[in-house]
Amino acid sequence: MGGPTTTVQAHHDNMVVDWNQTMLAAFATANVPPPNANRLGATVAASVFDAVNGIERRYQQIHFPAAAPDDASPQAAAASASHSALRALFPAQQASLDAAFAASLQSISDDGEDGQSIADGVAWGAAVAGNIVAWRAGDGFSATPPPYVFNTTPGQWQPTPGGSGPPKFRTLATTMPWAMTSPSEFRPGGPPALTSARFAQDFNEVMSLGSLNSTVRTSEQTQTAVFWQTDTPVATWDRLADSLLLQNHKNLLQSARILALTDISIADAIIAVFDAKNAFNSWRPVTAIRTTVDPTWLPLMTTPYFQEYPSAHSGTSSAAAAVLASFFGEGTSFTLTSAGLPGVTRDFTSFHDAVAQVTDARVWAGFHFRFSCDDADALGARIASNTESTLMQPARD
Repeated sequence: MGGPTTTVQAHHDNMVVDWNQTMLAAFATANVPPPNANRLGATVAASVFDAVNGIERRYQQIHFPAAAPDDASPQAAAASASHSALRALFPAQQASLDAAFAASLQSISDDGEDGQSIADGVAWGAAVAGNIVAWRAGDGFSATPPPYVFNTTPGQWQPTPGGSGPPKFRTLATTMPWAMTSPSEFRPGGPPALTSARFAQDFNEVMSLGSLNSTVRTSEQTQTAVFWQTDTPVATWDRLADSLLLQNHKNLLQSARILALTDISIADAIIAVFDAKNAFNSWRPVTAIRTTVDPTWLPLMTTPYFQEYPSAHSGTSSAAAAVLASFFGEGTSFTLTSAGLPGVTRDFTSFHDAVAQVTDARVWAGFHFRFSCDDADALGARIASNTESTLMQPARD
């Protein structure tokens, strides 16, 4: 997925939001795959939160326990933490990131902040980001996975059109979580039996609605499937979070905490999803349909090259939506955009409706059985609740 290049963001008097938008632009420029973007968003958001909170000390730190200089600028710390983390993660974008950082520091200076306070904030933010980036570099994502053993038993994953070799991103299943005690803490129960009525129902649905040449899928349903496939979950939900933070006039620390809870919930959701994907190793609809009914069947779009159950997009979207609903209200009205369909929007009157549309979109794309999305929705909600009750709790006096 392509996207805009990293650019200097407009000044919103909220450096957390400014640099969250710069982060999303950096991900798009580097064309980061969704599973990895979901992981990296948490690293940057955690760096920003620990930098801002380390000065204000309202909540428990995520990881970096040192005390910030008393007069450090929170705005400068937020910009510096994100800038330092992104430079470490995307060294090829150094020039554009440095330009954005210089513009941020100039805007802080123009607002009248003391030069020493800005310098202390910059140094503090860089120290926090360096610590967290180094910590998460050892999370296991970059480890070499064990050899994958193919299994031709019905129901087991097989290579799908557009790829070859073992399924991708297997190390997410053993990546160190942020708030969960282990990747398997909230593992769902698994797909229904191949002989069950539920499997037959969902099999027939995706075979009909998710086919490349479906005669029953509407043009609106086709566009919706593309809408949710042509952007990463972290980009979709962080853009919404940014707009809600500004609309509701959240301060710097509130913004940093909400974004960190959102992105860490997304990160733990993708870890939990891949734990289950590896544990159950389920076949995709394209394999199930081609081997049992129609050897020529193809989905609307190329199936992601990893196991089917549970749905990654459903799980991460459910986690993000649950966090945002807890702060802004389940009945919030909002509009979502997708980088892959400029000018196309989707309007919602609740977070539940948005998550439900993700489920529909994965079926209409031909990627998932509906039960896989339903179980992932429940998984994401549990992970969001766990993150909110575990991390960044109010600090004791």
